[in-house]
Amino acid sequence: MAEAGGRAGAAEGLRAGALGGLDAIVLGMAGSAPAYSIATTTAALVAAVGTAGPAALLACGIPMIGIALAYRDLGARLPHAGAAYAWVGRALGPVPGYLAGWALVLAATLFMAAGSLPAGSVTLSLVAPALADDTTLVTAVGAAWFALMAVLVVVGARRTARVQWAMSGLELLLLCAFGLLGAWRALSGARLAFSWRWLIPAALPGPGSLASGVLVAAFSYWGWDVTANLGEETRRPRHIPGAAGLGAMVAAMCLFVAYALLVDLFLPARVVGANAGDVLLALGRELWPGAGGGLMVLAVLMSTVATLATTLLQASRTLYAMGRDGAMPAALAAVHPRWRTPWTATAAVAAAALALFVASDLIGSVGAAISAALAAISLLIVVYYSLAAAAAVVEYRRRPVGGASGWLRGALWPALGGAFMLACGVADVTQLSPAAVAVGVGALLVGLAPYALRPDRARSPRAAGARALDAGGRD
Repeated sequence: MAEAGGRAGAAEGLRAGALGGLDAIVLGMAGSAPAYSIATTTAALVAAVGTAGPAALLACGIPMIGIALAYRDLGARLPHAGAAYAWVGRALGPVPGYLAGWALVLAATLFMAAGSLPAGSVTLSLVAPALADDTTLVTAVGAAWFALMAVLVVVGARRTARVQWAMSGLELLLLCAFGLLGAWRALSGARLAFSWRWLIPAALPGPGSLASGVLVAAFSYWGWDVTANLGEETRRPRHIPGAAGLGAMVAAMCLFVAYALLVDLFLPARVVGANAGDVLLALGRELWPGAGGGLMVLAVLMSTVATLATTLLQASRTLYAMGRDGAMPAALAAVHPRWRTPWTATAAVAAAALALFVASDLIGSVGAAISAALAAISLLIVVYYSLAAAAAVVEYRRRPVGGASGWLRGALWPALGGAFMLACGVADVTQLSPAAVAVGVGALLVGLAPYALRPDRARSPRAAGARALDAGGRD
């Protein structure tokens, strides 16, 4: 009965045309979470490469544009809620496709479990600073934020986008305003004089630091691809999701590089290290003593909450697509009759993330395991991005388009981007702790067990609705 219900829900499908072009761009930017990423990864970036943080971000960003181009071309060929899962499955086979989908779901679940804590902490630091160190209260507030975002995702992508307009709009307004303030302050004198070497990847300290810096940057960029998973719910699904993802990726790169330069200009390494979880707070206070710190904390809060919603969107759509194809239990493909959202998939991944979040803060051993997995989360990102890049090359060889420029965008750049990301991931394995590698890679491989044990698993990850799109149906 559960399977029959799941397939009936899948037949209804998601709400087509719920999102427009600007909605998709906003969701892509919210997925990359600029303020959250800058606040939480800058210290690791500085520790890995020193003042060469901008160079590491460019060294990762240029190949990442190749991944975004791969997503744009693959989405134009096959708009699909499963995105990388479906594309890799069609091009490389069902097992690599399943691995791509599972890597995304695993990375998203771990991230949501970890991201809820900053949401609680930052909220209390704004409204009740004296309570910001109360672990139980921080956990409760973080869980409340996550539950609210889960409800929002269930009631529809369009409503989620409208809320993202407010949250991400305020975040980006503050980041742009402080970026301009920092540029003006730099003209009148900063802690250090600007150096072009900060922007040259060749000036990075060495191969090991390059790999570490690139993987930190990969985690920062991750999330722009949520637009691809919303392809079946976006107008002009062959064009808007891919263009929005590419635009969000390039915009995020500009913001990340600009703020890495501001950190180099205004904050010593010891200050960055002492404010590892709230670098933007320290930078805001430096640029605008008094109100600056509080405004930047507000930007981080908006960014953190917004990215919880987009990450849940991405994971739930992937699980929905896998359930629709039979690669996961069919109940995950159930669609809410009123809101036309994959409510069971959303509830499943939200419950798993929330349980991990609460357990990690209350049970030390669980928290240690999640910390180890988070250390390897960039490896999971590398897995499905690299597989998607390989799928783009295979699809281009099957049906080349666009002449020499099409070959550059559709094959060469994605191939180089995927190969570079994969090489950095392999290099970084040697620098991660054995526990991080065991938990991250082990969880990825263990995820194959449910697939292998399902006798009715899909041989090809393409649902009936996606076949219609691929055959040249609606656009």
